[in-house]
Amino acid sequence: MKDLLTELMLIPGLSGYEERVAGAVRGHLDRMGLTHRTDRLGNVTCTIAGNPAAPSVLIFTHMDQLGFIVRKIEADGLIRLERLGGVPERALAAQAVVLCTPRGDVPGVIANKSHHATGPDEKYRVLPYAELCVDAGFSSRDMALAAGVNVGTPVVYMPRVFDLAGGRMAGTSIDDRAGCAVLLALAQRLAAHAGGPTVHLVWSVQEEFNLRGVLPAATATAPDIALQIDLLLACDTPDMATRGDVTLGGGPGISLYSFHGRGTLNGVIPHPALVHLMEQTALAKGLPLQRSAHTGALTDLSYIQFMGQEGVACLDVGFPLRYTHSALEVVDLADLSALTDLLEAAVLRITPGFRLDRL
Repeated sequence: MKDLLTELMLIPGLSGYEERVAGAVRGHLDRMGLTHRTDRLGNVTCTIAGNPAAPSVLIFTHMDQLGFIVRKIEADGLIRLERLGGVPERALAAQAVVLCTPRGDVPGVIANKSHHATGPDEKYRVLPYAELCVDAGFSSRDMALAAGVNVGTPVVYMPRVFDLAGGRMAGTSIDDRAGCAVLLALAQRLAAHAGGPTVHLVWSVQEEFNLRGVLPAATATAPDIALQIDLLLACDTPDMATRGDVTLGGGPGISLYSFHGRGTLNGVIPHPALVHLMEQTALAKGLPLQRSAHTGALTDLSYIQFMGQEGVACLDVGFPLRYTHSALEVVDLADLSALTDLLEAAVLRITPGFRLDRL
């Protein structure tokens, strides 16, 4: 899990530009001997056929990461950015970034005014992203263009990974390369089982952009059940203590309620049969199972639940994560391994008699 997560975290993959991550995912599926297809948006789907009498299951996670798009190149070579996704502006100044050009990745740094020249009124001000610029060493616009940088070039936090104490890791884009790693590990396990339900595994695109990139893959697979793998807000640091009880290293969890409330009225209230499934599976396997309920976040599962004439039974499952959407997030590897165990065991309990009615 550690090696797989490290590999995926070091690959730039801005929302809408996930090709390199998708290539790595396809390479792992090829080595497992699993067939797959990629749709026009870039979603990678691998189907493991099972008992057609059981409800079919879609399990998905997103490959993309948040970041920026080059908006303007100044005459002096400094680069202006447009934000893509929920980038926290207060975490941007002095961050290292990578500009992903057709000619290769170009390193840069988000400029931060020299401390010696900062006035009292500036010391505690967070600059809006529109006022920030990237210094990649260029002395002119022509020099930037010659290096392959242009309006529309994708920009991400410079990929970094390093170990912390206690089996924890810090780095960029753990959201949601950790989910991608779990889904690859799950693919290998499910392929070794016979008699389970048909499972469609999808590594999706553009979640950080519009939360709808997975919809073509979900439409093509037409599942009865959808499980989405993403982060759960870890609430075990002083700044998060009132938000919930999810702790890093406390094991995988499920979301009992999510609601965005900022720009969109959407979220997920999970299907009770799936909540029961996870609870009973965790109990039977002796696995921890944390519970999350919060406002302020959203996943693309919110839109899948309304698909088809009957709707889709949905549940968000995930792993605790600290410092979300910053350049350095923190995860506990044990949580990812336990999440893989939980999903494997839960899927195998979805039999022809598994009921999804709401009577």
